[in-house]
Amino acid sequence: MDELLKLLKNNAKESPENLAKLLGQSPGEVSSQIESYEAAGIIQGYQAVINEDKLEGAPVTAAIEVRLTAEREGGFNRIAERISRFPEVRSAFLMSGGYDLLLFVCGKTLHEVASFVSEKLSPLAGVTGTATHFMLKTYKRNDVLMHIPDEDDRPKISP
Repeated sequence: MDELLKLLKNNAKESPENLAKLLGQSPGEVSSQIESYEAAGIIQGYQAVINEDKLEGAPVTAAIEVRLTAEREGGFNRIAERISRFPEVRSAFLMSGGYDLLLFVCGKTLHEVASFVSEKLSPLAGVTGTATHFMLKTYKRNDVLMHIPDEDDRPKISP
């Protein structure tokens, strides 16, 4: 990954002028490179990293391992793309190991996520098994620490 992409990954709101200063380039060159990355599909979008644990009514998130039967034509691609289209699915990855897909799914309640698994995901042709892991607390998301402990957060040692 080049330096411009690293800087944008750390702070996508950084202005082309500041990026240009950091990279020793002109703002026009930086803007042109960003446009090129967007046109090539290297940059797909920009998002804020949100600490959902601090939101009232925070969503329930689960990591779901999915075992699939590969299709003769296309392997896992067609079923993985179909699963990825569900609005509950935030991320989907082809994996090595005991399961084939790793999904990150969100819902308003634990019941809503469980219903997604039992009513939408598990009945799909090609899905042979799932394992659902509910996320209880987020410590780090997308390279951002969600809570940096103060000095006072450390346990006190008494004699």
